[in-house]
Amino acid sequence: MKKKVVLAFSGGLDTSFCAMFLSQEKEYEVYTAIANTGGFNSLELKEIEEKAYKLGAVKHTSLDVTQNYYNKSIKYMIFGNVLRNGTYPISVSSERIFQAIAIADYAREIGADAIAHGSTGAGNDQIRFDLTFDVLAPGIEIITPTRDMILTREYEINYLRDHGYAADFIKLEYSINKGLWGTSIGGKETLDSEQTLPENAYPSQVTEKGTEILKLKFEEGELFAVNGEIFTDKVKAINKIEKIGSKYGIGRDMHIGDTIIGIKGRVGFEAAAPILIINAHKMLEKHTLSKWQQYWKDQVSTWYGMFLHEAQYLEPVMRDIEAMLSNSQRNVNGTVSILLRPYSYTLVGVESAFDLVKTDFGEYGEIQKGWTAEDAKGFTKILSTPLRVYYANQKKNGKKEL
Repeated sequence: MKKKVVLAFSGGLDTSFCAMFLSQEKEYEVYTAIANTGGFNSLELKEIEEKAYKLGAVKHTSLDVTQNYYNKSIKYMIFGNVLRNGTYPISVSSERIFQAIAIADYAREIGADAIAHGSTGAGNDQIRFDLTFDVLAPGIEIITPTRDMILTREYEINYLRDHGYAADFIKLEYSINKGLWGTSIGGKETLDSEQTLPENAYPSQVTEKGTEILKLKFEEGELFAVNGEIFTDKVKAINKIEKIGSKYGIGRDMHIGDTIIGIKGRVGFEAAAPILIINAHKMLEKHTLSKWQQYWKDQVSTWYGMFLHEAQYLEPVMRDIEAMLSNSQRNVNGTVSILLRPYSYTLVGVESAFDLVKTDFGEYGEIQKGWTAEDAKGFTKILSTPLRVYYANQKKNGKKEL
């Protein structure tokens, strides 16, 4: 009997080569599977399925993990206001983990002998897939033809053509990866530290010239309504915000970061919904959380984002951080107004019953109500005591005060 291999399949050149190579050269029963995290529509999924069967797959399946991806990752990235290096909403790296988990589950379900993916040896994805498969599908062999054989693009194209598979594999100027939590764009200018992406490199083009107000309502830190429309399905809420924001070219930037394998890399991205949601959520937290809640959230959120990016989602501490982030959201309730304009936006203001700015103790810069002038003088005197002790000691010993 032939051995079964589950191939993580996207329909691109690398995975197309793997499908044909494994079925014809290695004589595996190839089960192709695409794990959709919100980046493919029904027509695209149908086209990918047709490609899989043409390439020799005995069975193809589409695994929709979009809701799971939101519930177990995106929700916590919003709670933590997670932006890697303060810029990137961890789009592709967070997707890959959930794609790998879905593929591993499917491989175990059908009793596969092996799992294959088309990652090269020069990127992060090979680590994300391998590590997840090692942990969740122990004993199942991992096969990576593109990486192991150090294949060129030309070799793969010629192999497919020689074996009767006709497809247009013209190398595009940019490599684009789209998902629910943003779209990455790599190639040309991203390979040169002195350049940025031109306008035509972005999949979404600017079509709006005026301004409009976008209102995002949160309940316990989660999106609840967009412009007054209530969403029980948070994925649909994200898609709606993306549709609105992308028309203005919002959420475009260049991420420069450290890869898992040790080198630095650059990638462009557009992520209107993630950028608008995270920054609106962060503003609401400034109004509704205490100083120390914000401080400690920032500390653990930085680690959460780093672990997620570096394939450590399965590390148990991630569940502990998620619990802390969830608990911190109990008072993060209210509506944030955002003024949208081409290429930028302004966080206008917040409406919340939990707004700590609105207090009977006083108005900042105006008048105090919760203490007297003498209270303030005494507080300042006590607060200055350690400094007065230090500088008095310096003066006594003949040292300059500053």
